[in-house]
Amino acid sequence: MEASIQKTELKKPCINCGAELKYKPGTTNISCEYCGHEESINIDENGFTELELYPYLKEMGAQKHSEEISMLHCKNCGANQHVEENYKSLHCVYCSIPLVVEDAYKEGWILPGAILPFQIEKQKSFLIFQKWVSKLWWAPNKLKKASLDPQFTKGLYLPYWTFDAQLSASYSGQRGEYYYETQRYRDSNGKTRTRQVRKTRWYPASGSVSGFVDDTLIKASKQKTGRIPSKIAHWNLKKLQPFDSGFLSGFVTEKYTIPLEQGHLSAKGEAKQIAERWCRQDIGGDTQRVNSMDMNLSEETFKHILLPVYISAYRYKSKEYNFFINGENGQISGTRPYSFWKIFLAILAAILLICILVYFGQG
Repeated sequence: MEASIQKTELKKPCINCGAELKYKPGTTNISCEYCGHEESINIDENGFTELELYPYLKEMGAQKHSEEISMLHCKNCGANQHVEENYKSLHCVYCSIPLVVEDAYKEGWILPGAILPFQIEKQKSFLIFQKWVSKLWWAPNKLKKASLDPQFTKGLYLPYWTFDAQLSASYSGQRGEYYYETQRYRDSNGKTRTRQVRKTRWYPASGSVSGFVDDTLIKASKQKTGRIPSKIAHWNLKKLQPFDSGFLSGFVTEKYTIPLEQGHLSAKGEAKQIAERWCRQDIGGDTQRVNSMDMNLSEETFKHILLPVYISAYRYKSKEYNFFINGENGQISGTRPYSFWKIFLAILAAILLICILVYFGQG
C-alpha cells in the first residue's frame, strides 16, 4: 500500500540538469523549462477507467482505485488543493489567501479516470486576461496592476464526476396539435376586425423510450467563493485522456468536496430531464404533456475526471475577486470591482462640461 500512496506526487527530474519536468500544455509531453529537455507521457492504450457505481456507493472495492495525496485546505474559502510542485509559498487559487505548506495533510481520494490536459499555455491565458481587463471601464488601478503580473494567474484542474447509464422509461401523457379559428373583435375605433387564434387539440399518448446516457457531467467541488461561471464551464470531453500524473506537473489540483453519492443524486436529476425530453420527442405533435413517467437506470458507471481552468484571484478593499479562463478553449469570465473615484471624477467632469456649454450657449 505504501508504494501506491505517493503515486500522484512523484516528481520526475530532468536527466540533463535535475530540474523538475512540468507538463507542456497542448501536448503529451513533460518538459524542462531550464534546458528544454522533453519526455513523452505514456498514454494508457486501454483508455479510460470506468468504475462500477454501486460497489463504491456501498463502500466496497474503493481501495482498488484510490490512494492518498497531500492536501492544503484554505480556511477562508474551503478549497482543498493538491500541488504537484514544491512551492516554498503558495496562495489559494480562489481567494489569494496565503496557505501554509507545513499544514499539508494526507487524505484519500478516488483516482481520476481521465483528464482533459491544458490546451493553452499560461502565458497565452495571461494575455487573454490582460486584453479583457484593458476593455473594462472604471476598473481600479489595482486591477490594472494585477493584469500586469503573471503571478496572479494560476492553472487549476477542477474535479468533476461523470456518469454513464442505460436509461429506460415508460410514460403516459398527451399529444397536442395546433389548429386555428377565426375570431371577430372590435378595435380601438370600434371597427369590426378578424384575427386568427391558435388553439390546441389534445390526444392521449403513451409508450416507452430507452437509450444510453453518456458522460453526464456533475461538478464535484464547492466553496464559499470562486464558483466557476457557467459561461466558461464547457469543455470538449472528446479530448479527455486516460489519467496520468504527468499532466498535473506544474499545476494545482483541487480535490472533490461533493461526495460521489451526492453527485449521483444530481446525475439522476439530469437523467430524469433527459428521459422527459426523450418522452416528448416520442409523443411528437406540436406540443406535449408528460403526466407520468417511470424511469429506470441500469449498468451505471462513473469516473472522476479533471478539467482545466486558469484563475486570477486578488483582493480589493477586503473583497475577493476571481477571473476564470477555460484552459481548453480560452473563454473568459469574471467579476470586477468599480473605482468610486474614477466614476466620481467622470461625473464631475461631465457636470462641468454641461455647465460650460450652458454658459457659452446663453452668451
